[in-house]
Amino acid sequence: MLRAGNGGGRRRPSRNVLGEPLEPCSLDPVTGYFRNGCCDTAAEDVGSHTVCMIATAEFLAFSKERGNDLSTPLPEYGFPGLKPGDRWCLCAPRWQEALEAGKMPRVVLRATHEGVLDYCSLEDLKRYAVDLS
Repeated sequence: MLRAGNGGGRRRPSRNVLGEPLEPCSLDPVTGYFRNGCCDTAAEDVGSHTVCMIATAEFLAFSKERGNDLSTPLPEYGFPGLKPGDRWCLCAPRWQEALEAGKMPRVVLRATHEGVLDYCSLEDLKRYAVDLS
């Protein structure tokens, strides 16, 4: 949950879209670009796996149609396949694509990395958030 900052090698906690410390997304299944349960990111994460989503059958079918099958297990990679209700760190451009197609999954803002804002608007994310009071 830490990333490099501007402090002579010091590291600072990653932030979510609300400006707070990034919370874990899922440890079952283990998600995240770094497979640490968090939607943290780094320069090498070209997909920007920053949206903590809650999978739906509709979204999983949409993603599979678009060439990213998230529901089929790949045991050789330790990937169990997602099912509706699972939380997962989704690529920000895919969430935006799903939004435009009306197939977007709900999001957990406290576990969604601020880097998503390079691709998606906070207003859109808030409309589909499960963790706003």
